[in-house]
Amino acid sequence: MTLTAKEAAEYSNIGINKIDSMLHSPNCPFVLFVGSKKLVKRKEFEQYISQALVI
Repeated sequence: MTLTAKEAAEYSNIGINKIDSMLHSPNCPFVLFVGSKKLVKRKEFEQYISQALVI
C-alpha cells in the first residue's frame, strides 16, 4: 500500500530528489508520515502521475 521514496523512484522512473521535493510540498496528496519517516501512498501517487502533465 505504501512505498518508500526510493521504491517510488524506481517504480515511476522519476528521480529520488524530485520525489523527495514533491513529498516536501505542503499540499502533497500522496505523502504519509510515520513519525519522521515519509512514505508514498501508492494508489494516490499513481493517480497523481496519471493526471499530471509536467512533473
